[in-house]
This record gives sequence, C-alpha cells and structure tokens, in this order.
Amino acid sequence: MPERDAAGAHEPTLLLDLTAPTTHLVQARLQFTPPQRRLVLRLPAWTPGSYLIRDYVSRLEGLEVVQAGRRVSLERLEVAAWVAELPDRSPVEARWRIQATEPSVRTCELGSDHGFLALAGVALLVEGLRWQPHRLELRLPPGWQPFLPLPPAEEGGWRAADYDALIDAPVEAGPHPCHSFAVAGVPHRWVTRGGDLPASDPAWLADVERVCLACCRLMGVEAPASPGYLFIQQLPEQGCGGLEHDHASVLVYGRTALARPEGRRKLLQLVAHEYLHQWNVRRLRPAPLSPIDYDRPTIVPTLWFAEGVTSYLDTLLPFAAGLGTEAELLDDLGADLSRYRLTPGRRVQSLRESSQEAWVKLYRADAHAADSQVSYYLKGAVVALVLDLHLRRHGSWLGEVLQGLWHSHGRWRRGYGEEDLRLAFTAAAPDLDGLLSEWLTGTEDPDLDGYLADVGLKLEADVSRQADAGWQLEATPAALQLRRVRRDGPAQRAGLQVGDELLALDGRRLRREDDLHLPPGAEGAVSEPVEVLFCRDGRVRSCQLRPGAPLPERWRLVADPQAPADALERRRRWWRLER
Repeated sequence: MPERDAAGAHEPTLLLDLTAPTTHLVQARLQFTPPQRRLVLRLPAWTPGSYLIRDYVSRLEGLEVVQAGRRVSLERLEVAAWVAELPDRSPVEARWRIQATEPSVRTCELGSDHGFLALAGVALLVEGLRWQPHRLELRLPPGWQPFLPLPPAEEGGWRAADYDALIDAPVEAGPHPCHSFAVAGVPHRWVTRGGDLPASDPAWLADVERVCLACCRLMGVEAPASPGYLFIQQLPEQGCGGLEHDHASVLVYGRTALARPEGRRKLLQLVAHEYLHQWNVRRLRPAPLSPIDYDRPTIVPTLWFAEGVTSYLDTLLPFAAGLGTEAELLDDLGADLSRYRLTPGRRVQSLRESSQEAWVKLYRADAHAADSQVSYYLKGAVVALVLDLHLRRHGSWLGEVLQGLWHSHGRWRRGYGEEDLRLAFTAAAPDLDGLLSEWLTGTEDPDLDGYLADVGLKLEADVSRQADAGWQLEATPAALQLRRVRRDGPAQRAGLQVGDELLALDGRRLRREDDLHLPPGAEGAVSEPVEVLFCRDGRVRSCQLRPGAPLPERWRLVADPQAPADALERRRRWWRLER
C-alpha cells in the first residue's frame, strides 16, 4: 500500500483503474483506516434522481479485503453488504471489480472509446465513514482525460466532502472535446462524448448560458447555486434522458433526435430541466431524502413537486430566455397536455400515489401501464401549470413560491414535507388549501380548460377517422401484433389481449395497419360487429369486435381568436416567467 501524507492519512481513498477498457472491467481499490474492528462494507442499491432499485451489486465481482498483507475473511451480511472481524484497526485495502457494460446516465460503461461511471454503482461505503472526506484517484488509458465535478486534492486526485458527495460526482473519461464558458461569472464546462456540439453549432454555448441565466432569474438569485458546473453530454444514435447532480448533469440525447427540426429546442429543454434541479431537488430537497437511504426504497409523496414542477418549467425556460417562437411553445405545451388527456391511467392513480409508487410502477411500466398509472412527471407538470395560472389569479405566480421555499428551506439544505408545500402555496392563494389536496389525492382532472381560458388558449381535439377498436398495433414480419389493449375498450371486451397477432378482419387479410378499415357508422359507431381472426400461442382463433365511436387522436393547444386583450397580456407574462 503506498504511503500517504498526513493530510490524507485518515480519509478513505478510492482508486479506480480504467486502463483495460476493452475488458469492460473497472478495477477498484479502497484504502482506509477502519473506524472499528467490526468492518461493514456496503454498495448502494440505487442512485438519487432515478427512483428504482438497480441492485448495482450484480455488477460487482472479486471482492476481497487485505490488512497487513493478509486476506481477511468476509461474510455476506445482506445482498449488497459484507462484514468482517478485524484483528486490529490498522489500515485496510478492499479490492473488487465492476463490470461496466450498461450505457445510461445512472449506470457504468467502459469501452474502447470512453468510460462513464455512476459512482453509486462503484464505490463501497465503509460503515462509520460516510461523513468523512473521501479522495478519488483515476488511472486512464493514454490520451484520455477525466471530467468530473470534484475539486482537486493537493496530493493528487480529487477530494469529496463525504461519501455522498463522492457518489454524486459522475465521471466521464475519454479523448473528448471540452469547452469552457461562464454563467454570471461562475465557471462551466461542456464535454461531449460522440461528437462536438459546441463546435458544430457556434451559438450553442451562448444559448445554454441564456437558459442557465433564466433559471437563476426564476429562482430569484444572481448566480448558480454551484461554484462550478459540468455538463456531460452523451450523443449516441438514439436515446434521451438526464440525471441531475449537485455540481453537474449528465445528458443523453440521440443524434437522430437532434437532427429533427425540433431537436435543438428539445435538447435546450433537457438542459433547463437538469440545470433547474441544481435548486429544486438537489438543494431544495424532499425531507425523506435528507439523508438518503441508499439501501432501500424511500417513499417520497412530493416527487410531483420535485419532478413535475421542473418538467413544466423546462418547457418555458428556453422561451423566457428569448429562444424559440410562440408557435413552437404552443406545440410543446400542447404535446404534453395531449399526452396527459390520452392517458386513461390518470383516472386510476392519483398524483400523490404516482409519487409514492415510483419505485414499483413508473420505472417498471409495461403494456398495461397507461391504463393503470400516470407519470408524476406528466401529471405533475399539468398540475404545476394549473397552480401557476391559479396563483396568477391571486396576483402571485409559481416562481414566487419556489423562491420562498428556496429561502426557507433550500439555501439551508432543510428538507421540506407536504405540509411545507401546502403552507407555501396557501400563503399566496388561500383557496388552494382545499384545491391542492383534491388535485393531489383525487383522480378527477383540474379545470384545465378554465385556466387556459385565462390566458386566451384552448384545447382542440383531432378526432380519428376510424372507429375505436381499443387497441394499439405494432407491425411484425408475420402480422400485426397487439402492443396495447385499452382497459374496458372494444378489443378487451371482445377477448383480445396484448401479444395477439391479427390475421384477418371480416375475411380480409391483414399485413399492415393500412389494411385496417373501421369506418364509423351513421351515429359515430360501427353498426355491426366485425369478425377478427387472430393467433395466440400458436393457435388461430376468432372473435367478434364491436368498435366504438371515434376518439381524439391528439389534442392541440391553440390561441383563442376571441380572447380579450387582458388575457393576451396575462399569457405574455406567463410565458416570459414574469409575475
């Protein structure tokens, strides 16, 4: 074990070796002085911001503990925890490997062109040392550079204030371009894996800066909460997502999506979402996540506020920064409202339940999910929109509530609960005391049409030209397959289920969706049932399907030409995030 100077004599030091990238194995060593003779090591089961037990331990192999040159016997305490009885408290080294083969913002990937580490899936926690400073060292292949949001340590490597700060630091490494810029005088970096967006789009960093400044204005602060910020952008062919950290965000956005006309705008919205989390979620944090329990699910009934409010504002922030047109904003807001209205699960699961059940539903969605649940991102954004417009009826707005919570809770890292949110909203609009509870615990929609009318907008339906069969289809080489069967819809009533292959309709062979013809009858419904020939489990069967009246395919958000001038002024201030 190498010697360490006095400054780092007692702090755990994690050494990660990425010099054999084609093996996809990260070699890890943790050097520390045990706080007691009973040594307990743990690996987190999940990472904050992604509410799903991921069992990172499934990627760990070869764990051993060495003290004074001798291996120490380890016993498994839990599936991701180990215990050892040490002869004394002399320095210890733990060694293990991580299989890094899963590309995402919350897992680890190591290959010939780069390495990305979500350290919750790598770094073992020594029980009793969680709140001690930790040091990180990296060994990289020739030509690779490290990118992470930790301050450098005087003796080399990087230092984290404690274990939580260590695993909150995403690590990207490779021969990547990195660009520096500033937001309100605070240094920022943009590093890209898979391309170089700032080089191909000269206005990109300036526009990102404008979005970041819009976030600061929204929160009523002069500068970002972080003293230095890192954007890690991954540009695969497909994919979209992000994960927030105290001093960084990781963004995945596919090259295919970026090439679309709306691609750049949508990426700026993703930037806004993760950057705003610097306040809302990371520092203005739900009380159940203060501190974080890395071993098991934590019920957080306020996730609707953490993610839904952020999802609502990420659409407005680029526009408030002077980027984009009113027509584009109408399209983007309308797309979210359309998805919401076309999600029948909103009639089954309340917003509060959606927040509490994130661990077992949202991240485990299947073909039946749309009928039984609603995303707290999506419905949370709709409720945030309604709250914003309701507060404006009372001379306030959502930004004022956020700023108040930032000053009372976020600045001090004081976790908030449901009662804190209730008090913050009712202080601005007393009648929200009852309304907010209804919107959170009930399954009826808020008066969305009434609130949109306040700002001269309305939702219009594009109704399908086909009768409603109650299914969604997917073309396979053999036939059309039912990808979704709506609960209580015509297809379910006929006895069809997900996975069935449609072969023929009233004797007509089906090969693609264009072969389907279900024209509505005289009063909006097919007058007679149709015979469906289908295959299930290798057996050909038939059933009678009675389609229903045509349903909306989507909802469009449009300006009401009859809206009064004061509604137009309210809309202007709303869209500009002004009171």
